[in-house]
Amino acid sequence: MNKSTVIIKSPGRINLIGEHIDYNGGYVLPAATDLFIKFTFNISERDYSEIKSSVINKEFNVELNNLKKSNIKWENYIIGSLISILKKRNIRLYNFNCLIEGNLPVGSGISSSSSLICGFVQGISLLNKLNFSKNDLLSISRDVEYNFIGLKGGMMDQFTIINGKKNNLILLNTTDNSYDFIEADLGNYQILLLNTNKKHNLSDSSYNDRVDECNEAKRIINESGLNIKFLTEVNKDQLYNLKNRMPKLIYNRARYVIEENERTKKSIKFIKEFNFKSFGELMYSSHEGLKNLYEVSCKELDFLVDETVEYNQILGSRMMGGGFGGCTINLIHTEFIDLFIEKISRKYLKKFSIPISPIVITLGKGLRQEK
Repeated sequence: MNKSTVIIKSPGRINLIGEHIDYNGGYVLPAATDLFIKFTFNISERDYSEIKSSVINKEFNVELNNLKKSNIKWENYIIGSLISILKKRNIRLYNFNCLIEGNLPVGSGISSSSSLICGFVQGISLLNKLNFSKNDLLSISRDVEYNFIGLKGGMMDQFTIINGKKNNLILLNTTDNSYDFIEADLGNYQILLLNTNKKHNLSDSSYNDRVDECNEAKRIINESGLNIKFLTEVNKDQLYNLKNRMPKLIYNRARYVIEENERTKKSIKFIKEFNFKSFGELMYSSHEGLKNLYEVSCKELDFLVDETVEYNQILGSRMMGGGFGGCTINLIHTEFIDLFIEKISRKYLKKFSIPISPIVITLGKGLRQEK
């Protein structure tokens, strides 16, 4: 039996702009981070498999011939991955030991769940010599989140984690997964995340409601005579002409999606021209849409964004991720980072009685095996 060790590093992801767009068929602008989850796999002689996480200080065992859903959520990311792998390849897997380590924060809006799934699936693939392609990894990982966990999102997170490239953004067209790498030369500016440390649980929140609301908007649009697959195929004028046919809430959701998709397309020009001020304005507009039209922000996120406006050294800020908690993403002058963190940490603690966690981001590599 092959007792070789398999080590996998799976990054988190940020998204500069294009929030809640990946399940609506538009453009997004994500990147892999230098923060990661590390998996160490070994084949086990036992008749069960053991998974230990030093990140959350928990462990559990599974029997590969008796896989069933757990009452403990994080375990289901592992169990669901194994079930999805066995659906893809009807083979007998080796029992294994898996140690999960790393520095990727959990529940902060930088895709720790997708990173966990992608890294685990790749590790099992290599341990069992399944030779999964990137597309295999993408479809399996999406299947776990969509069908087993119950989160109706798109594939931006998984795609970015699997395909990320150091110091590059990915302009991803989620209608067909075509993409371009864009070198992320931000000059004197850096990306700063501020984690609210407010607990959020997307599959138990209103995230799936937003997907359903967008589908309802699409249904009404198609009933009018248009034939669209994705909301982003409609322009603002076409949507406005249908305003009286839609409940206000549904109209607002669709309006946000169309406007955010346009912002993402505009942002590429500004980044390539090093026009970070104009790009930052798009970030603020994105947050206003997420707050007022899409209604996925919260008072903690709004406070952090509002507090940046008075500083010329911060060009843009918005909530990032599914919402209802998580973090803000900020485009900030390098020399102002330390002072701003000191100021905002003090203000946030005073207002909400919980600390924020600042994270300066470097764009890292995608999913990879370590030797």
